[in-house]
Amino acid sequence: MDPSLSPVSIHYAIKKETWRRTIVLSFQSLGVVYGRLSTTPLYAFGSIDPSHIKSGQQIYELFSFVFWTLTIIPLLKYAFIIFKADDNGEGGTFALYSLLCRRANVGLLPSDVSATELMQQEELGTPSKMKVESRARRAIGRYKSSHYLILLLALLGSCLIICDGIFTPALSILSATSDLRRSLSKLAPRFTSSEKARESVDKYLKRFIPVPVACAILVCLFMLQRYGTNRIGVIFAPIVIIWLMFISGFGLYNIIHHPQILWAISPTYMFRFIKKIDTTSWKLLSSIVLCVAGSEAMFADLGHFSKRSIKVTFIFFVYPALVLCYAGQAAFFSKYLGTSDDVAHLSESVTHRHLQHIFTILSLFASLVGSQATITAGFSIINQCQALACFPRVKVIHTSEKVRGQVYVPDANWMLMVLSLSILIGFHNISAIANATGLAVICGMLVTTCLMSLIIALQWEKNVVALSVLFLLFFGSIEALYLSSCFLNFIKGAWSVVLLSLILMTIMVSWHYGTIKKYEFDVENRVTVDWLTDLSPGLGVSRVPGIGFIHSNIVTGIPAFFSHFITNLPAFHQVLILLSFKSLPVPYMPKNERYLIGRIGHKEYKIYRCIVRYGYRDHVRDVNDFEDQIIRSIGEFISREERHHEALVLQEGRMIILGTNGNALVPVIGGESCQQATDIENPTSTTRRKRVRFMLPAISPKMNPSVRKELQELVDARESGTAYFLGHSQLKVRKGSNFVKQFLVMAYAFLDRNCREVPIALDIPHAALLEVGMVYTI
Repeated sequence: MDPSLSPVSIHYAIKKETWRRTIVLSFQSLGVVYGRLSTTPLYAFGSIDPSHIKSGQQIYELFSFVFWTLTIIPLLKYAFIIFKADDNGEGGTFALYSLLCRRANVGLLPSDVSATELMQQEELGTPSKMKVESRARRAIGRYKSSHYLILLLALLGSCLIICDGIFTPALSILSATSDLRRSLSKLAPRFTSSEKARESVDKYLKRFIPVPVACAILVCLFMLQRYGTNRIGVIFAPIVIIWLMFISGFGLYNIIHHPQILWAISPTYMFRFIKKIDTTSWKLLSSIVLCVAGSEAMFADLGHFSKRSIKVTFIFFVYPALVLCYAGQAAFFSKYLGTSDDVAHLSESVTHRHLQHIFTILSLFASLVGSQATITAGFSIINQCQALACFPRVKVIHTSEKVRGQVYVPDANWMLMVLSLSILIGFHNISAIANATGLAVICGMLVTTCLMSLIIALQWEKNVVALSVLFLLFFGSIEALYLSSCFLNFIKGAWSVVLLSLILMTIMVSWHYGTIKKYEFDVENRVTVDWLTDLSPGLGVSRVPGIGFIHSNIVTGIPAFFSHFITNLPAFHQVLILLSFKSLPVPYMPKNERYLIGRIGHKEYKIYRCIVRYGYRDHVRDVNDFEDQIIRSIGEFISREERHHEALVLQEGRMIILGTNGNALVPVIGGESCQQATDIENPTSTTRRKRVRFMLPAISPKMNPSVRKELQELVDARESGTAYFLGHSQLKVRKGSNFVKQFLVMAYAFLDRNCREVPIALDIPHAALLEVGMVYTI
């Protein structure tokens, strides 16, 4: 196969991006990518207890940490280094993992095992495959334990992103409602002159404003998710622009009045802080790390925009605005330290009283934007984990036809809402939630650093092992510094991140373990097509009219559940199509190269195999006309089989890469079918589908008579009806197995019973669906 025609190279040929397009994408990225990062001034300094600050000079030292942390992590690490490791335009933890799966062959997932052969067959002969493997790559490939470690790192990073989607909405909105409470308290003197009355009003405001109002806003925010970011995100970018200009403007105002803060840019202030460090001072760094919360979103949301647009926006607008804001806030904080318990909050640095009320309104809107970014990131990572068999089956709805990365996961949405409300009500304290958020943020960054160091050593095809170690030591040591400070607040809220991560990791590991065990059982107990054809006469197996779709997790052989069915009910259809869905470690697969079609056995058997390949961000399983596409692709395979010279040679024979279009069969819209299709945008509504019939094209001398006969038999079989065979298996542990194995199997069985049905089964008429039950003992 010509390397230039490989799916990856075709689908991801990058068009030259004009500056006009860059400006448009930069504007849009402000509302999606930078919502979280732009709201960090609400709680970075605000989560610090002023009583823990020894002097105004220490605030200067903390600002020095803020400046250099913003410069080193989001600017240097992400914008200039990690952006180079995008996965064909996609970013995030699983993008790095998929790169390692393809280039270093460290995949452990069932789909990785079966898909590796397909990817290698396509890319055989390309220059990258001809290069001699590096010593580091051979070492990683030799030890299976390293494969497990890399997978666990990827899963841990995914868990932390989901945790971020739980804690960030609670923290951002509680910070904004706390500002609302302070703003209302300052209005009290206008209505009463009694000190006692003002104290009473302030007491009731503290009780009934921050947490109750935050809970109400959280519920509304999660209820809006069903409309998708393409609808509710129309006004996000202007909000972020106004917000950043507002806070940077007041930051500049405070800098002008207290210009001494500019001296704190010098790193000597950080060394002074470390030189006289103690436990109380060390804990302050757990709040400072929040200034870079949202940096991971810069990389995770690459698929929505472009590297240049995200980088330009950060360097020329977001970064300067945040530096000015933090500098001004630190200058005000150091000047008025000790005058009020609320002096550390950003709202206090807005010195004009009337503008403080405007700030309060802006902060509420900005907190919603920041929360939206983390919730959307949680949906995306759950979708990716599910595609790679690391998360239980959940319903995924694509809310945009233009941006495929915008998804809505109803089950996850309500789970995130309940957990976020629980955190908010349980802690009802900004400092405690900030401690937990800081731990989630820094752990996620540390995971990205580890995976990126492996990418540098294994994927960049250079002698850069020393550079990989240098990258890990430099950025890893900085993040380890912050990690140690976050663990000092373990009992003050950070423990909740560890608990939630353990629960999520247990779910992911259990699901992965059960999935891979089922796959191994299917591989070990599969039978060959010779068994099916040779045994048929002895069992009295008969062929009945129609087409039988056999859904299988394996790409070679006959699945065990179908052989179990044949031995108990000796009959199968005139045409058999073995259908497999395989996720490849790439973001998307082009529609014109999604299907691999092949023949099993002799022509008279009429048994075909169809492998549907999709990326970890594709959405292909609930397409309403999926059956019609398969039939059309089979017809195209029959017509091109004899003259196709670019087929892939796999274990069972030649397979041809095909798309959804072809001229071998002519589709004709018939009467309405009895099947109902679900509308993606409105899952509660149903629409009637038109049944598609197929006809052969006009007689052509170019078409072989045997080919035309086989096509006619395929059309006749379709007219006779279709049936779907699905294996419904259950795992059972052997007696005497260890506790860990028993626990993982029990957890998998519980999740399997309570999660969504297999996606492909959702639109199949009940009269055409046949589930074959089996018990797998492992």
